[in-house]
This record gives sequence, C-alpha cells and structure tokens, in this order.
Amino acid sequence: MVIPPDLPGDLPVIERSAVRLVVLDADERVLLFHTRDPDHPRLGVWWELPGGGIDPGETYLDAAVRELREETGIVAAPAEVGPPSWRRRASFIHRQLRHVQEEVIVPLRLPGSGPAVDEAHRLDYEREDYFGFRWWPVAEVVASTARFYPGRLPTLLTGFLAGEPIDEPFELWS
Repeated sequence: MVIPPDLPGDLPVIERSAVRLVVLDADERVLLFHTRDPDHPRLGVWWELPGGGIDPGETYLDAAVRELREETGIVAAPAEVGPPSWRRRASFIHRQLRHVQEEVIVPLRLPGSGPAVDEAHRLDYEREDYFGFRWWPVAEVVASTARFYPGRLPTLLTGFLAGEPIDEPFELWS
C-alpha cells in the first residue's frame, strides 16, 4: 500500500484492508452506529457503517460476515453479501493509531425490518466507541448534514444501492 505523501505524521501508522457493510432492511433503512473516539473528543460524534479490518487469511466476505455478527448480532451467509462495488482508500485516527486502509463496501439486504443490535460479541473498544445505533431511511441519510464515515456516504449511497460501481479517491477523514 502506498502511503499518501501528505499524510499527517501525528501518530504511528497501521496499514490494513477493511470491509464496510451497507445493511439495508425491507423498509429501505440503513443501519448506522453513533460513534465517538474517547481518546480524541475533539472529533465529536458521527454515524458509521458497520465493518472493520480483514484478518490474515480472511476474504472480504469472511470479514463482512464476521464483523456484522460481532458488531450487530446479525447472522448472514457469505452468499447474502453483495459485490464489493464501492472501493476506497481512507485514513483516520482511532485511539493512538493512524489507520490507512484500503476499503471495500458491500451491500446486504435483510428480508424484514431492521432488528435491534445485539452487542454481546463486540470487542471492548467497540462497546466504548459505539454508543447508539439507528436504522436511517435512505432519503434521510442522503439529505442529512450529520457527519458520517465514510464521509461521502450521503452523496454516494443512492448510486451504490442502484448498483453503480464507485472508485472513491483517497479520503483523509481525521
């Protein structure tokens, strides 16, 4: 992975591949977590897609299914996860590291209304970072002025859900 030359030298860098999921329920609502970083209160709060790092030996499908179960309690089979049609590079600070990652974003359509989130399998830091969740109507995400991760989620969501391939340029999120 090529580190962008203008990357802030503020924290040690970790490079990784990651997957995020746009989980859409039958009511056309997207699952987002209300998030904060306790180590960096200046960042405020934001709404974030579920997902995370791809572990060694995992495919993006394996990671998507694992992350979804860990963070939400929703169990999905790899065959239910859509193609990685949104690709991006991003950097953000989290705790005491600067993440630089290659991300793929995949769709997952649920057959019914969005369930409550089950936090039983979350990692300790996720329990601290995620302080709420909401099933957002797609139109509300698109019209919102709230802060999101990915930052261009409101702009790109409709095209993504319509199946348009997205190759997003580098985002220095924080």
